[in-house]
Amino acid sequence: MASVSEADTGATAGMLMADAPSEPGTMLRVGRDRGVCRLVTPDDWLFVSRVHLEFLCGPDGSWQVTWLRGSAADPSSQVSMSIGNQAPQPLAYGGTAPLPRGGSGEIIVRDRTAPRSVNVGFYHEG
Repeated sequence: MASVSEADTGATAGMLMADAPSEPGTMLRVGRDRGVCRLVTPDDWLFVSRVHLEFLCGPDGSWQVTWLRGSAADPSSQVSMSIGNQAPQPLAYGGTAPLPRGGSGEIIVRDRTAPRSVNVGFYHEG
């Protein structure tokens, strides 16, 4: 999984990695809140919520991603997900999508008002 650095203003300039075992209840969060998120975006990137995405391992070892609803009724970002070589598909605000076993892909969080994005790559072992 990857995140951007504070110095980045439009293109992906930095990368952070996070690894987690596929054990039930394991969770990885992406957002601006350093206290609860393993992958953290710059504080002034307000199109990303304090806790924006949550990756959760279920009881059977499968993973899912949820775009957590924030305090705003209309989010300032758009989230999409691509799996393998497929075109990105939108993830609904507050929606959850499974991550395929033995597959890889990317979650893209795009600012609706500026040319910025956060790209989170994933690989789920089979």
